[in-house]
Amino acid sequence: MTLLAGQVALITGASGGLGGGIALRFAEEGAAVALHCRTGAEAARDLARRVAGAGGRAVVLRADLTRPEECARLVREAAEWGGGRLTALVNTAGVQPVQPLETMTAADWQTVLDTNLTSVFACTQAAAAVMRGQAGGGTVTHIASVEAALPAPGHAHYSVSKAAVVAHARAAAQEYGPHGIRVNTVSPGLIERDGLAEAWPEGVRRWRQAVAVGRLGRPEDVGDACVFLASPLASWITGHDLVVDGGATARPTW
Repeated sequence: MTLLAGQVALITGASGGLGGGIALRFAEEGAAVALHCRTGAEAARDLARRVAGAGGRAVVLRADLTRPEECARLVREAAEWGGGRLTALVNTAGVQPVQPLETMTAADWQTVLDTNLTSVFACTQAAAAVMRGQAGGGTVTHIASVEAALPAPGHAHYSVSKAAVVAHARAAAQEYGPHGIRVNTVSPGLIERDGLAEAWPEGVRRWRQAVAVGRLGRPEDVGDACVFLASPLASWITGHDLVVDGGATARPTW
């Protein structure tokens, strides 16, 4: 399938399991992919080799997204690599520390907001400046979370950052829409990763009981949602939060 043939996509956080899974799905659907990493350069290079081995195009770009000037540089380099074009941005990079509010410092709070929220603002602003000047505009997809609406204990700063990401997408959809740019969010539930069941057995057990389809999510499940939103199939969808959680939030709480 080639839903994204001819597209140039920048995926932030592509060295992680979720970002890598999203980037791989974009490449499989025909997009050239710029793979952002901050510290996981080897994982990103491995993914780029995998994409190239399957006949696709990929490049690895490094940046510290807590610095707005680095966000602008990242987008500029991705567009230059794409021949002056950038048609899709997926804001995946983020952190999820666990800290109770009573011991959280202002610095702890700010670190999460800078990483999860301010980077989304800065990358989107830079990408929109490129997209608005090209035929066909472009798409931006933020990776939010079901915790934007259902925060878990110890995740206050994370949940607040993801709720703000959803609000940012809705605001950006209005302002960038006239320039042909669609902005949406994807809110995943719990996504499988190596070591998760061993590190959090009780949580994984509860999630599997709550999920209607009987399994945890996979990176490609989120990737499929992002591919859809970046494709022509979603040409009239913007400002939307697409929940990808296997039905967990459909479960009654009583």
